[in-house]
Amino acid sequence: MDSLTLLQYSAIALVFIWSGFVRSGLGFGGAVLSLPFLLLIDDRPQVYLPIISVHLLLFGSLTVWQGHRNAKKEAAGSSIDWKFLRYALSIMIVPKLLGVLGLITLPNHIMSGIIFSIVAVYSLTYIFDRPFKSNNRIVDTCLLAMGGYVSGTSLIGAPLIISVFANHVAKHKLRDTLFVLWVILVAIKMVAFIWAGIDLQLEYAFYLLPAVAIGHYMGLQAHKKLLSAGGAAFFRVVGVVLLAISVMGLWQALSA
Repeated sequence: MDSLTLLQYSAIALVFIWSGFVRSGLGFGGAVLSLPFLLLIDDRPQVYLPIISVHLLLFGSLTVWQGHRNAKKEAAGSSIDWKFLRYALSIMIVPKLLGVLGLITLPNHIMSGIIFSIVAVYSLTYIFDRPFKSNNRIVDTCLLAMGGYVSGTSLIGAPLIISVFANHVAKHKLRDTLFVLWVILVAIKMVAFIWAGIDLQLEYAFYLLPAVAIGHYMGLQAHKKLLSAGGAAFFRVVGVVLLAISVMGLWQALSA
């Protein structure tokens, strides 16, 4: 990232504020709603994915710890559904590893094209308010496997994975269970990065922590308002923006 201009650095900082806001405000989507913008600024997924991974590990672990502490104070038992988490991981682990391998071996412009294609599909589900749904065991298995693979390639498998977890995990345990899953999946990706000799960009991850923290705080403040107001309109706007960004990104990737 040393070759970027001051304007690009500023734009990247704004995107990471947005990433932190989305992650804490919605509970997921920090990667899927920020990665397209980052790739338009600088088309190098292997630069930004390690940074996003570091931030996910940090803020995900913090969220799980806070949830566990609150549940302990209220004597409500564990805030994590370990049984379903183990079941889901048994399905996702192999596709996850295959996805990581694809990220490491594929050229940047091809990987960017895949990412933008996936985000374009997600954007349509937001625009038309038709999220992915799971109805039976076979569909569950397919969605979890697909989510694991997409998570391995780009950290944007959350909509597929959540569609299954939301049907099988109690609402009061859903958020913390998902954050434990994110931490595990990101830890696997980080190990793969280290094994492949990919620069983890720890210096830039540290520099961008204040931006993510600002977004995280703003997201916490907005979370209650989003719950009370309903998020359908918000998601439609996000979907339209994401679709436009994805079309531009695909054009950029195809012309590389």
